[in-house]
Amino acid sequence: MTTSDSGRETGKGPGENNATTLHIAQNPEADELLGRSPLAALVGMLLDQQVPMEWAFTGPYTLAERMGSDDLDAGRIAAYDPDAFTELFTTKPALHRYPGSMAKRVQQLCQFLVAEYGGDASAVWRDAATGDDLLERLKALPGFGAQKAQIFLALLGKQLGVRPPGWREAAGPYGEAGSHRSVADITGPESLVEVRAYKQEAKAAKAAKKPGTPRKR
Repeated sequence: MTTSDSGRETGKGPGENNATTLHIAQNPEADELLGRSPLAALVGMLLDQQVPMEWAFTGPYTLAERMGSDDLDAGRIAAYDPDAFTELFTTKPALHRYPGSMAKRVQQLCQFLVAEYGGDASAVWRDAATGDDLLERLKALPGFGAQKAQIFLALLGKQLGVRPPGWREAAGPYGEAGSHRSVADITGPESLVEVRAYKQEAKAAKAAKKPGTPRKR
């Protein structure tokens, strides 16, 4: 299935008989899971906060392994004992720098998916009418602020073939073709370096704009 960027859709997204090879985690098994599992992709995006991108997007694979499965199941995670689920995150090596809080967020995400989408993560984007519609759906997910939602929308459009009309515009700067701003632009080791460099430059520029701390008299 192929259409233009402004077309309804160019693919089915992860987990819908259209597995895509991703290179975000820089780990073959973890990236394979991200490409075929809608929930794994969402969880990886959720974990992408205050840790290296590779660590965040390897998390879904490690979590699935610790749950004794080759994929993540929203219903199972939603119903999991909270303390036991937290232990899956805190067991060394920890799944995140803040394993306790992120375990809670992942469980909240899955509970929301069960309540609103019958546990089917791909339903979040499957029938989105427009880019703006999809953005609002993503922003409604627990743990997804506006920026995270735009980045994931860009990932769906650029690499996973989910392209409702206006998706680039809805994704903002992250939807720009040829950019190296986020995980949506990582297609291998070289682009990972470029994205990391962009993030470091943006962080430095932001820090430079902050007013200095006034001296005490």
